[in-house]
Amino acid sequence: MYFAWSDRYEVIWISDPESLHSRNLTRNSSAAVTIYASNQVWGRPDRGIQLFGTAGVAAGKAAQEARRVYGSRFRDYDAEADSLPVYRFKPRTVKLFDERSLAPVTFVTARVVRDGLTWLKTEVSV
Repeated sequence: MYFAWSDRYEVIWISDPESLHSRNLTRNSSAAVTIYASNQVWGRPDRGIQLFGTAGVAAGKAAQEARRVYGSRFRDYDAEADSLPVYRFKPRTVKLFDERSLAPVTFVTARVVRDGLTWLKTEVSV
């Protein structure tokens, strides 16, 4: 899926309201997102992020801001011509793994706060 992100760790995307994930969000706004480079090779140092929070259709000023964020990443995106809803995922917590910067199988969990992130815990799996 094509997505953009805000400086508040929000994930923004455009989608057909009849798609399964869009219909699911009308019933339950709880959501999780995993982002990673799909060209990573198994057995080599990986990195990615998991985000946990809520998602749904952005409306009003929030939709305008979400479309602006999306358009800043995808220069050919025309918000004026787009009739599909824009969705916004707002994370509460993030879980990061970066085996190049951290040790292998080390996960750092943080809470999203107004001015950034606050560390919650570090886990090392064996």
